[in-house]
Amino acid sequence: MFWLRVMTWISLRLGRPAGRLVLHLIAAYFLAFAPTARRASRDYLRRALDRTPGLADLYRHFFAFATTIHDRVYLINDRFDLFDLDIDGEKLIDEASRGGRGAFLMGGHLGSFEAIRALGRRHPRLTIATLMYEENARKINAMLTAINPRVRHNVIPLGKLDSMLKVRESLDQGMIVGILADRSLEAGPGLALPFLGGTATFPLGPFRMAAMLRRPVIFMAGLYAGGNRYHIHFETLADFSATAAGERDAAVREAVRRYATCLEAQCRRHPYNWFNFFDFWQAEGPPSGAPAAS
Repeated sequence: MFWLRVMTWISLRLGRPAGRLVLHLIAAYFLAFAPTARRASRDYLRRALDRTPGLADLYRHFFAFATTIHDRVYLINDRFDLFDLDIDGEKLIDEASRGGRGAFLMGGHLGSFEAIRALGRRHPRLTIATLMYEENARKINAMLTAINPRVRHNVIPLGKLDSMLKVRESLDQGMIVGILADRSLEAGPGLALPFLGGTATFPLGPFRMAAMLRRPVIFMAGLYAGGNRYHIHFETLADFSATAAGERDAAVREAVRRYATCLEAQCRRHPYNWFNFFDFWQAEGPPSGAPAAS
């Protein structure tokens, strides 16, 4: 927390260019001294780029991750003037916020979820609550408070008896409930799907929750495009509002398939934005014809 506050002070007082100088050191450090993350980066980039990545690709991958973390300092402090934001599918969020029933926003460890804060300028009614596991919620709350103690953070912790009740209450108030739906920290049902030339398992839990609460589901990615540019993409995944109970399981599985397809498409368009630095494919081995990662 001490170094986070130091970095926040440097970034807000000296500007984004000064803060970004430190990011090069951070990216170089992890490239040199984080072999597990380096192997995961190389394996993923080989799949997303359809070629063997070089050190420059790995460095760019780490630097993009560091940049999205750093830019949280400005996004949480409402410094949207520093960024060039391109938004695709914004009408979906407008309809969800005006409808009064709320919606689920399914993101992933892809780009920056914080980039959605920029929509608050044009949608004053828009309120987002983030759903995450309790330990993560505690850490995220501490981090956000260190960056800007004046900002109210709507974080709903999973794993408590009243978690589902709080999610329902938030939706009934017209809020958007955001979830990173590409991995789970608990053992739970998943669906194995083709993903970037291999097979990966995606959790069913987030989509079952949306189906149980009968709400629309929107895919979201806040993709870093270099410099000060972000591309924010929204896409409809499912609307469980009228799904019959007997059709729910099939509808959930179809929604997860659409989610994996959307995620793969954005990984190919913006390959350096994937921030799952572990074996996402469960050690299935490298894609056919590719050399082993080292």
